Amino acid sequence: MIRNVVVGRTHPGVSVEDVERALQALRDLRVDGVDLALVAGQDLGLRDGNVSYGITVDLIDEEAYRIYDADEEHNRIRAELFVPISASIERVQFRLPD
Repeated sequence: MIRNVVVGRTHPGVSVEDVERALQALRDLRVDGVDLALVAGQDLGLRDGNVSYGITVDLIDEEAYRIYDADEEHNRIRAELFVPISASIERVQFRLPD
């Protein structure tokens, strides 16, 4: 199992509604042939210096990740909804223990 973790910091002045719209688009995403478990949310502000939002996606293997990563709708959501609101986006993929 592969876990993809994404954290992002929004530009100053970006509304919580704009962030939620982007996150909901990912929650609604379906990728043909890929079973994915996606969880996304905005930071609760429990600690100073946190990023603005976080996303985790669990996929069965590297091939499923590659299909997800290359998906046309996924890339549209990135380009149209996340890039305009994000000052920074960081990602990591790692294998979950069995």
